[in-house]
Amino acid sequence: MLPGKDTRAGLIAPLALAALVTVAGCGRQEAPDLVNGKRLFAGKGTCGSCHTLARANTKGTVGPNLDDAFATDKRDGLGQSSIEGLVIDQIAYPRRGGTMPAGLVKGQNARDVAAYVAYAAARAGQDTGALATAAQPAKGPPVAEKAGTLTIAADPTGALAYVTDKASAKAGTAKFVMPNKSPIQHNIALKGPVTGAGPIVGSGGTSTFTASLKPGTYEFYCQVPGHEAAGMKGTLTVK
Repeated sequence: MLPGKDTRAGLIAPLALAALVTVAGCGRQEAPDLVNGKRLFAGKGTCGSCHTLARANTKGTVGPNLDDAFATDKRDGLGQSSIEGLVIDQIAYPRRGGTMPAGLVKGQNARDVAAYVAYAAARAGQDTGALATAAQPAKGPPVAEKAGTLTIAADPTGALAYVTDKASAKAGTAKFVMPNKSPIQHNIALKGPVTGAGPIVGSGGTSTFTASLKPGTYEFYCQVPGHEAAGMKGTLTVK
C-alpha cells in the first residue's frame, strides 16, 4: 500500500497535493465509513495480508508496517486528511515492481480503507465500539466439554478472539484450558453463576483453571484490558 521508505520523501509533496484535491472533492462523495474500511483492510487476501497495522490486528510483513510508516508523519503534524490522500494514491498507483496490484479496492471502498488507515496508523490503544468488532475472524464451531475438560484456544492469528464464541458443558467440575499460539498475551476467565480465571500467558503458554459449574449461562472472556470489549468473549451453556 505504501512505497518504500527510500522513495517516500520524494513523493510527499505531490501526494499531499493529491490529498488536498481529494479532500476538496469530499462534498461530492459519501463520508468515509471507518467500519467498512477496517473490514476491507483486514479481510482475507487484502491489505492486512501484507501490512502490519496494530489496530486492525494484522501482522503482514510483505509490505511496510503502516504504524511505523506514518508515525513520523503524524508526529510532524501531517493530518488525517492528508494521510488519507497518500493512501488513496498508493492504492490506485502502487510502487512499480511491488507485489500490490493496482486498484485492490476501488471507489468509495478505497476511500473507506484509506480513511481507516489514516485514523488507525500509529494511534495508541485499541479500537472501541463498532470498530472493535469490525474485523473479527470467522468463528469456528461450538466447543463441548470432553471428560471434564473444556479447551478453548486463543485465535492464533493475533486477532482479539477465541477460536469459537460458543461452548457447552455439563454441571460439575470442569477444567478450562486455553492454549495461546497468538503473538499477544491472553487468558481465559469465566463469569456467571460461578467465576474463575486462568493466568495471563504469552505466545506458547496455556491459561488454565478449574471451576465447579452450576447449570446456567456464562460468559468466557479475556481479562487483558480492552480484549473483552474488542470481542474476545463467548457464551458457555451449562446443563
